[in-house]
Amino acid sequence: MRFRLLTVLLLFTAAAVPEEIPSLTLANGKLELSVLVQGSTMANLTLAGDSTKFSPLWNPDRKSGAGFGHFVCVDGFGPVSAEENAAGLTGHGEAHVQTYQVRQSGKQDGTTSLTLTAKLPIVQEIFTRTFRMVDGENVIYVESTLENLLGFDRPVNWAEHATIGSPFLESGVTAVDMSGTRSRTRPNQPTGPAERQQRLAPGKDFTWPMAPGLDGTPINLRFVPDQPHYLDHTATLLDPSRKLEWVTALNPKKKLILGYLFRRDDYPWMQYWGDYPSTGKFARGMEFGTQPFDVPRREAISAGALFDTPLYRWLPAKATIETKFLLFYTALPYGFAKIDDVRLENGRIVIEDHTSNKSVSLNASRGLE
Repeated sequence: MRFRLLTVLLLFTAAAVPEEIPSLTLANGKLELSVLVQGSTMANLTLAGDSTKFSPLWNPDRKSGAGFGHFVCVDGFGPVSAEENAAGLTGHGEAHVQTYQVRQSGKQDGTTSLTLTAKLPIVQEIFTRTFRMVDGENVIYVESTLENLLGFDRPVNWAEHATIGSPFLESGVTAVDMSGTRSRTRPNQPTGPAERQQRLAPGKDFTWPMAPGLDGTPINLRFVPDQPHYLDHTATLLDPSRKLEWVTALNPKKKLILGYLFRRDDYPWMQYWGDYPSTGKFARGMEFGTQPFDVPRREAISAGALFDTPLYRWLPAKATIETKFLLFYTALPYGFAKIDDVRLENGRIVIEDHTSNKSVSLNASRGLE
């Protein structure tokens, strides 16, 4: 396999990404992003010039890209049926396990871009993802297409499995905020190692972020729990009144924020899962997608809707659909504690903390057009 390398650098065994998996690094003077050739996974994100190479993305220290950083779940989000498993289909779809070809890489007019593409052989789709970075911006623009190679309409399941981890994710410090509304705890709360315990009442509706605990006491899901030894799992319907939805992870002690903006038509749901072992090696999913929970496609499509909102998206015969989102990573002034709104205005991302009466804006010249 030969890569075309212009302003995109090729790295093979950088310490911050899984060993033995080739990666491509994009930089624009503000950010450096490592993208794995396997799965087109965003594996590592750092501020340019940061000698510590501190990244908010989850690094489980494994020699596999599965579950690493931000990967895409398409076509499928969750486990597979027995029949799909026998046919060779993997959980979370085929896209995150394929080896991608570089379709384009380079820089033009101050914008660095990388386009990766792969065929999904079992579901007979082609997935293509383009990353763009504009010089001087703390923003990464991600555009994806999914092409149906078959001659019939089909429902598809698609989620962006964005995952943050320690040390960015700190108990009682790091807070996750979103444009969330109606929510539900997972009916069958997750199980894990014996030392992880369930703390949320299963199958209960609530309004983000205050979820019902097992004893009925409200639990604020913005934060990593104190005395961590828990597993959490909930889903949230994003604000139906908005065209652009958002989610952020703020570490006020380090004065750093990671955030996403995306079109509600593409991703109306946010799934939250939190893995909080007593070791302090935390992981938290901020997974925006076409369905509330990662369940087999048969279950999602049979259910049809939750809170009057569909749980899948249609991919027409011999057609292509697209999604767009952007992520930003930046330092913040001292004093931010809670994010109340994120929006795009005149080529800028506006981030607001109403309680502290603080606001910052970032250049985002490409928007989400």
